[in-house]
Amino acid sequence: MATVILVRHGRTTANASGLLAGRTPGVSLDDVGRNQADATGQRLAVVPLVGVVSSPLERCRQTAQFILDHQPGTPHAPVDGDLTECDYGQWQGQTLADLAKEDLWKVVQTQPSAVVFPGGESMAAMQARAVAAIRRHDAAFEAEHGPGAVWAAVSHGDIIKSVLADALGMHLDLFQRIDVGPASVSIVRYGPGRPTVHATNTDAGDLSWLAAVHGAQDAPVGGGAGHAAPRVQGA
Repeated sequence: MATVILVRHGRTTANASGLLAGRTPGVSLDDVGRNQADATGQRLAVVPLVGVVSSPLERCRQTAQFILDHQPGTPHAPVDGDLTECDYGQWQGQTLADLAKEDLWKVVQTQPSAVVFPGGESMAAMQARAVAAIRRHDAAFEAEHGPGAVWAAVSHGDIIKSVLADALGMHLDLFQRIDVGPASVSIVRYGPGRPTVHATNTDAGDLSWLAAVHGAQDAPVGGGAGHAAPRVQGA
């Protein structure tokens, strides 16, 4: 099928102050976050994206716009509520330092599949809606543009971690082993037999090879030869 580039939004004012923003409106990228998002947009400029799907929250829409600004064409750019942040309920707006004192914090760390945030969403429901949305968009982009299509989904840390856990065949209780930094890039390709995770939590490196990916392939025994070396400018 198509290839999805999972991009977390850049750093926000809430990230910098240690607040759990959740779905609070008006949380924007700070100066560091804007620079991070712009750098990610430049990195993705070598990949002709057929779409950039964003969470509706401002920080993701801002990050998505940086990506779109560096694209040579005009990718389809819908907003999807199923990619929005987890509903942390009563935890929203509190400091991470205070939340770490709650009994539920330990469960979030060790058994997230059992977590239901007070007045909010369960982490299992968060994963289910996010994975379904990614797979839905992926199938739609492949149907319209073919198996070589590459698209980006701009979302949130826990959302992307849960999607990666599903693609890796990991139980949700293990998803805290995955790190997803601000404006990072992770890459998943959903083949007919299983997903292939090409990258997680990267903030540098050549991505031009994505423009040459065509169709599903079996996993090479022994690891294969990898991608062609990037072209050196001026060579």
